[in-house]
Amino acid sequence: MSNMTTPSPHLDMVRNRLPTLFEVLNRQTLPPVDLFSFYIYMRDQQRSVDYLDFWLDVSQHMSLCRHYVRELRRSVLVETPELEKAGSKRSSAVLDYMGDVNDPSGPSMQYGDEKAQDQRLSAFLRSDNGTPSHSPHSSFGSEDQQRRNNNSGSGDRPNRPSFMSTPDHRTDSESPAHTVARADIRASAEKILYTFLLPGSEREIILPQGILNDITASIEEEGRDDPEVFDSAKDYTFQAMERDAFPGFLRSKALGNLVPPSLMLRLILGLVSMFGAFWTAFILIFLNYPRHTRCWIILPFTIGVYALAAHQYALDPILALAGYSEYTFLTFSRVREPYIRTLLNKRALMVLSVTILITLALVVLFVFVPGKRL
Repeated sequence: MSNMTTPSPHLDMVRNRLPTLFEVLNRQTLPPVDLFSFYIYMRDQQRSVDYLDFWLDVSQHMSLCRHYVRELRRSVLVETPELEKAGSKRSSAVLDYMGDVNDPSGPSMQYGDEKAQDQRLSAFLRSDNGTPSHSPHSSFGSEDQQRRNNNSGSGDRPNRPSFMSTPDHRTDSESPAHTVARADIRASAEKILYTFLLPGSEREIILPQGILNDITASIEEEGRDDPEVFDSAKDYTFQAMERDAFPGFLRSKALGNLVPPSLMLRLILGLVSMFGAFWTAFILIFLNYPRHTRCWIILPFTIGVYALAAHQYALDPILALAGYSEYTFLTFSRVREPYIRTLLNKRALMVLSVTILITLALVVLFVFVPGKRL
């Protein structure tokens, strides 16, 4: 089986329900309904992974902005330790707007609190735009600043790390190698615009024209790069995924454990087995074979009914009872979400019961029917 794993979220409680899209996107779920599985589903089945990548890039842009303000706040406190008593107007604004910036990667932040903090963050970045004082890099010396300017001028910045690679999202902001410049925030906003939003872009997504015009004007004309620029597009994308993709994802992963190529394979196997079973059964009847010989038709009937039932319910019961789910063709992962494991086990027992009943009915019919040699 595959050793593919995803970061283990720290769940506040055991869910006795299906997860929401918000929980999946914020890495609060376990396989097979985790973010990695949703990404694979959007890529291979929904064919709309660009919408998910856009949502993830905007979230990463938000994290970058939080990191920048967190470093700015720390540098202000280091340079002016008497700030809380007297300090400058702008330096005080850093503390008033942000306070202690929470780590956005954890699941503990509630949606309402996060939204309010994002609004304060965007308001501060708009007021900070174009103001060079109190850069978070100022405490690292002019030599390091010159090196950073050279690097940013060359455009050689690291890409957004893939969420599949289980990175550590906490950054040591005391190290100059991990600081964030305001130019990085600007470059991140422009990358999102030029990659996903402009007509004819590399991975263009379909959004209402009004939203596209507002974002383009905010970035290119007003010079904004705060996260609020993308709020309307991010909300529209979230609602589109929640309406069009997420229900199918839950049906595929919470109620089943097979992907379309495996379903097609089982359909073909089931039809071939059933054809062989019926052909053999009629041959044994019309050649007047004894009943104990006809009992062997239980093998092709069992294989055929099992494969067709697995195709019908998109669930392999033996695989489900063993605790595995397929996320790509012939590649499996453990089912680690407790409620999903319970749900799959119940459906697996139901599918096995249906398989046994239909197989027994067919075997009894063809074994006990009187034989007649033609």
